[in-house]
Amino acid sequence: MKRNCVFACVFAALFFFWGNLLQAQAITWQEWTPDLFAKAKKEHKLVILDLEAVWCHWCHVMEETTYKNKEVQKLIAEHFIAVRVDQDSRPDLSIRYQDYGWPATVFFNADGKEIVIRKGYIPPEKMTYLIKSIIEDPSPIERNDETPVLNSSGSALSEELKAELLRRNFASYDKVNGGWGTVHKFLDWDAVEFCISQLKDAKPDEYKEYEQMAKETLEGGIHLIDPVWGGVYQYSTDGDWVHPHFEKIMQMQAENLRIYSLAYALWRDPAYLKAAQDIRRFLETFLKSNENSGAFYTSMDADLHQGEHAGEYFALDDAGRRKEGLPRIDKHIYARENGWAINALVAYYKATGDKKTLDEAIEITNWVIANRSLGSAGSINSGGFSHDKNDKAGPYLGDNLAMGRALLSLYEATGDRSWLQKAQSTAEFIAKHFISKDSVGVFTSQTANDSAGFKPIVEIDENVMVARWANMMFRYTGNEKNKKLAETAMSYLSAPEVAKSRSMMVAGILLADKEINSEPPHVVIVGAKNDPLAQQLYAAALGAGKTYLRLEWYDRAERPLPNSDIEYPVLESAAAFTCADGACSLPLYTPESILKKLNRSTSTHKK
Repeated sequence: MKRNCVFACVFAALFFFWGNLLQAQAITWQEWTPDLFAKAKKEHKLVILDLEAVWCHWCHVMEETTYKNKEVQKLIAEHFIAVRVDQDSRPDLSIRYQDYGWPATVFFNADGKEIVIRKGYIPPEKMTYLIKSIIEDPSPIERNDETPVLNSSGSALSEELKAELLRRNFASYDKVNGGWGTVHKFLDWDAVEFCISQLKDAKPDEYKEYEQMAKETLEGGIHLIDPVWGGVYQYSTDGDWVHPHFEKIMQMQAENLRIYSLAYALWRDPAYLKAAQDIRRFLETFLKSNENSGAFYTSMDADLHQGEHAGEYFALDDAGRRKEGLPRIDKHIYARENGWAINALVAYYKATGDKKTLDEAIEITNWVIANRSLGSAGSINSGGFSHDKNDKAGPYLGDNLAMGRALLSLYEATGDRSWLQKAQSTAEFIAKHFISKDSVGVFTSQTANDSAGFKPIVEIDENVMVARWANMMFRYTGNEKNKKLAETAMSYLSAPEVAKSRSMMVAGILLADKEINSEPPHVVIVGAKNDPLAQQLYAAALGAGKTYLRLEWYDRAERPLPNSDIEYPVLESAAAFTCADGACSLPLYTPESILKKLNRSTSTHKK
């Protein structure tokens, strides 16, 4: 008995020892902190950054295979400080490495210089070889962080460059399956919106082509909507629309909801309305935070069980899925993601007149103002927004831009000037914190990265949104600072080195150029805010499906419009006026006359 006890005790001790040893080999992930590289120098180690997304299937696969490989663990423990960052939480790092997808794996020396950057999943054997190679030769790569001197043509594309981008936009369209690009399929919002914007002035042949490209892409995108829960999957592989990656992230939900709402307003196709309703249903069911005044969470995971393909799970009905469990919801509440969602909800309201949706958008906006404003609690005095409740870096352009767009959308939807005033405060915050006097373009973050000293960068898609939004702010307010902000963004986009850096997805640049250099149609409703006819006229103009429209409501009980240069006649009835070049049309008294004036119906176009 004693011998058996001794053997048992020895075995237990060995098991405990080896168990602890194996456990010690597991990677201890650290955060990206200001003292990261000082610590690396002190410990004579390199740094590995695993930049992941919590909703990302291949990130989970890499965690379950590569980072649980004992040799990989041993090499990292001996030679590296291991850092893991959720890219949604750090827009500065996310935008810097977004071209590498998720996961992005970045190796640094102790000075914060990049040695190797790898895209996507790395199997254990390749990771082992890669790490050993880096240990043997940790020479940094050459990467110039200086903002280049650009040959910008100012706040407009040159005619030659515009023609080149138009050619690329047509050439990159997939005439077999629809949509732009032939590998990943997703709804390119800017491309669809650009096609819609071209319809008004297009020649008959061009009209047909633009309409066909928009509608084929919208129809393809419907295949990416979950038929059970609603919500849109991020993209499809294999060059078609039926091999989805199952993650549902907020930007895809919001922008697809916005575009399907716009398409429904324009064409009144029930399929587009259903698509918008299905996306909204997913947001309400799965991403809505009821304890935070309805503010939205960030994403739903692609996997039910991390690292396991979820195709069979998402093929189940609602009861079958719920029996298995729910994919992880990222419950961070970011200002940026909520700004996207607010803008989309307002677009849905414009197209449908659903007052409940507008009320929801206003409630969420008030929550974000109360909980993410920079400055005193519950105020928007600074005009700026944080990303999360407690940011470890920032502020970021993305949060402020998304909320600025949301605030302007609410002004357009309601005619309530308090929203325009708040949007103006945000525009001034952006101009103050994200523009360098020595460079063109608007930077994605305010300061250098807090660890590696990365200088802030300028990103194309954010500058497209800045140019379009700041231009509309200028049209509404007449504030020259807004015009300058729009031109600063456009001066970056109009540089050939920037515009030609993409072989596809150039429609956003074309949209920004078109809008900055043309006056939007201007509709003014003159009548009391509580006048039923004035309300009907405003709703008609709001739901006209216009991509570029300045719509305002002049109630004589209020002050003159912010950027008014017209004296409107006193009439016995509420009326609408369409204005341009300092003159207005005769008064319009019916919703039908407004729609006719705005050419909402495409059926009257001569094809």
